[in-house]
Amino acid sequence: MRLRGDEVAAVLADYRMPQMNGVQFLERAMDMYPYARRVLLTAYADTDAAIQAINVVDLDHYLLKPWDPPEEKFYPVIDGQLEAWQRTDRVPPAELRVVGDRWSAPSYKVREFLARNHVPYRWMLAEEPEAAQLVAAAGGEQCRLPLVVTADGRSLQEPDQATLAAAVGLSTTPATDFYDLIVIGGGPAGLGAAVYGASEGLETVLVEAHASGGQAGQSSRIENYLGFPDGVSGAQLADRARRQALKFGAELLTARKAVSLEPRGQARVVRFTDGGEIAAHAVILATGVSYRRLDAPGLEDFVGRGVFYGAALTEAPSCSGSEVYVVGAANSAGQAAVYLAGFASTVHLLVRGDGLEKSMSHYLIEQIAALPNIQVHLATQVTGASGDGHLERLTISEAGRERTVDAQWLFVFIGAEPFTSWLDDTVERDAKGFVLTGPDLVAGGRRPRNWPLRREPYFLETNVPGVFAAGDVRAESIKRVASAVGEGAMAVALVHRYLEKH
Repeated sequence: MRLRGDEVAAVLADYRMPQMNGVQFLERAMDMYPYARRVLLTAYADTDAAIQAINVVDLDHYLLKPWDPPEEKFYPVIDGQLEAWQRTDRVPPAELRVVGDRWSAPSYKVREFLARNHVPYRWMLAEEPEAAQLVAAAGGEQCRLPLVVTADGRSLQEPDQATLAAAVGLSTTPATDFYDLIVIGGGPAGLGAAVYGASEGLETVLVEAHASGGQAGQSSRIENYLGFPDGVSGAQLADRARRQALKFGAELLTARKAVSLEPRGQARVVRFTDGGEIAAHAVILATGVSYRRLDAPGLEDFVGRGVFYGAALTEAPSCSGSEVYVVGAANSAGQAAVYLAGFASTVHLLVRGDGLEKSMSHYLIEQIAALPNIQVHLATQVTGASGDGHLERLTISEAGRERTVDAQWLFVFIGAEPFTSWLDDTVERDAKGFVLTGPDLVAGGRRPRNWPLRREPYFLETNVPGVFAAGDVRAESIKRVASAVGEGAMAVALVHRYLEKH
């Protein structure tokens, strides 16, 4: 079939076969048909083996035998896999080309933006022959890297996110200037709000500064989210939610950063960095959080050049055979360590505390313990960094003793800082910047600042009537994907209640 040029949409392999098992077969098939959906047929006794094999062959589904009745247990699975295959862009990602330097922060930002927005591209180092020709055509020595060459031959030198988004076909301009609901932030809470808002008839727009998915969208694999026993990558989950929101009619704006929120009578107005603005009856704040910067001498000089905040999945293949350092003790750090262990020779997980049990899920702790190339260092901190043009060395304090190690890769997952400074004094926040809502606004008999109504704020409502908060940005929220999605849905229900009474 391969020699004839035939396409294969899905491969179903039984786990128990002569000569090779189903996992080995799918691993071989991946090389021939990388876009084919992969399904493993298993007996109940083989379930554990199938789950362990998920990461090996990036399994799309495992199907328990027998599957009677097929109308319920077999046909829907196959339909789902075929639909997913049809949506996949199977054209080699050579149309959009990105030329840059290996250790360049701007080049990294372009690649990360494209990857997180599911835009296929081909990455080339500036010294490669084809890349050199593209640079020469774009101005030679005067050309500013990174250089992005679009499918129609346009050259973009050192583009900002808004320019890049428009060039690759992402929506950046609102269709109208007034909506029923504005959702700010495209993480799980924001996507959940957009899906439920649009599906219930509200004219909804979601505004995202970077890419849909938020922190969860950068996760290599989420294994404790309800309904995904095989696990799901953050990018896959975000992409499904994004398509679901679009299906119901939500409008999604990318690379638009909100800089102010202003009540104007019954309208709530959101202004952007370019001076444009949109208004709505209600707003849901779902801007999430960002990883806190690691305060150590020299680190800031190497951000995007060996030091990465978040999973930086685009960098993982480049780590092949290297020693990698991960800082953090929560689920995000654990998921990244497990994922990077598939590429790196050794992953060093640096934990400031005396254990992982307080902040990391049990299943992740077990996975880390089972991987021989992950080393957990307790009571350990990064105290310095150095290098020539990119990260080359780290200074580490382990149980009070400092040592210097050769290191080109550091991934940081510590703390959480909410993106709320743009709200100024409009919305009440706690001392750490998290948005106060509902009961927290009236705790101790206090009255919300500038609250004009006789009723108390609804559970997720801020001190501005009609403005709600959901997900990680909300004070005292549960920092989990499922709870963020739930709060996004709950916020929409409260928006309906607000609209009925105002």
